[in-house]
Amino acid sequence: MRRCFVLAAAGLAALALPAPSMAESIMEGHAHGCPAGTAAALPPELASWADRQPLKAAGAAGKADAAALEIGKAVDAALLPTPDVKYAIRPEKPGGSVSFGGLFAFTVAEAGTFRVALGSGAWIDLVKDGVVIDSVAHGHGPECSDVRKMVDFPLAPGRYILQIAANGQAQLPLLVTRLP
Repeated sequence: MRRCFVLAAAGLAALALPAPSMAESIMEGHAHGCPAGTAAALPPELASWADRQPLKAAGAAGKADAAALEIGKAVDAALLPTPDVKYAIRPEKPGGSVSFGGLFAFTVAEAGTFRVALGSGAWIDLVKDGVVIDSVAHGHGPECSDVRKMVDFPLAPGRYILQIAANGQAQLPLLVTRLP
């Protein structure tokens, strides 16, 4: 009985020790136990992640062409406060009044599987002709990278609206790329 008490007390003491949050670990570059300063070797389809260019999100679907994404080119997206965004279709998880979101447009020339990579766990919807496109895979980015979320979609040629919702920050690393 006394042994159980000692083990329980030791376990509670360990829980009380300060530990870095996952966000702090990612910010320090050593998520998943990666040493600080370690950078992941990104696969070719994510190669532009390290060379992002700024791009401001649109606040409405009709203005999304001004926030045009180029397939294979990563951006540092500047998002808008959620109350300022008029989504093409209401997101399943729109976020609250203190979250951020926005809309982007891109065009697919040839059918294939496309990946949306994000630097956060923001909610995304991909919309074509007023219909939400179903994803075929979800995952995390490569270990020791700041790619947090990846979602794959089978896309036909055409114009798409990428809706970002429920992001906790006004900035978001973002990439739409074609998979080999």
